[in-house]
Amino acid sequence: MLAKAVADVPEPDSVPGGLRYEPKWDGFRGIVTVDGDHVEIGSRGAKPLTRYFPELVDAFRARFGGRDHPVVLDGEVVLRIGEPGHERLDWEALSQRIHPAASRVAKLSALTPAQFVAFDLLALDGEDLTGLPFDERRSRLEGLAGSLTDPLFVTRTTLDVDVARGWLTTFEGAGLDGVVAKRRTKPYEPGKRSMLKVKHHRTADVVAIGYRVHKSGQGVGSLLVGLYGDDGELRQVGGVSAFSDARRLALVDELDAVVLRDEDGRPVTGAGERSRFSSGRDTSFVRLAPERVLEVRYDQMEGARFRHTVQFERWRPDRDARSCGFDQLEVPTAYDLSAVLR
Repeated sequence: MLAKAVADVPEPDSVPGGLRYEPKWDGFRGIVTVDGDHVEIGSRGAKPLTRYFPELVDAFRARFGGRDHPVVLDGEVVLRIGEPGHERLDWEALSQRIHPAASRVAKLSALTPAQFVAFDLLALDGEDLTGLPFDERRSRLEGLAGSLTDPLFVTRTTLDVDVARGWLTTFEGAGLDGVVAKRRTKPYEPGKRSMLKVKHHRTADVVAIGYRVHKSGQGVGSLLVGLYGDDGELRQVGGVSAFSDARRLALVDELDAVVLRDEDGRPVTGAGERSRFSSGRDTSFVRLAPERVLEVRYDQMEGARFRHTVQFERWRPDRDARSCGFDQLEVPTAYDLSAVLR
């Protein structure tokens, strides 16, 4: 069951039957099935996650293994870092866990163990619960919560919209992603966007430093953007994409004046950053003189980079590129993750 983005935390009576609110966790969505002593963690994209998180497999087997009927949980695989009292979620550390080498997987499972936060219960004691209203599924899930210990947790929930709106601000300091609103009387609906999600959205002025050609071979596929650090160095912080066909072609002309060229007039290219998610993909880009400023929408930062692809808002010809630094970015107040998990 998926979620549809909305601009604000909705009022509880905005839908028939009312809404129940939960924090939105920032990790890998996972459907966990424990059948006897067999444990499987399936991702939203149908990619098995089981082999990457042996510590979670062991925890699920210890808690639910040996039953006569499968237990099926819906939730999020997350990873926390930091000292006690100052913990937060870390997406980068979590993404490092997806590694092809078994030896590396084993090492990371000990060095950076993951956690699982359950937010729905789909099957228990031979009963398919997906047809029940969410409130009833939640009640069954809470019946398991008392027997769960780290690294297995059950997410908190509230019926109070003001509490949920407070979470949207406060829990960001622990690395959470927003708030989810669920219809209290709805069954579990696989593949449907029956939930509502509210994420953090902010704007920033950034410098265009390059572009990748669209995979069709025509137009701009994505813009690479940067910000100046305190040391005066311009650092790549993310990319802007999702342009229409017409806009992609128009951007080539708009950016032509700032394309860096060699002695023969050919565009200068650079080698883009690679990750395990871009393996085999051409990451080269056309370099731009750092002169054009644009305003973008973003949700949150992950270290010194935008956490997700950002959205183009408008060009800012009134802004000097050198004025676009990290100091303009809003930094959420730190909040201890362990307080959220409690």
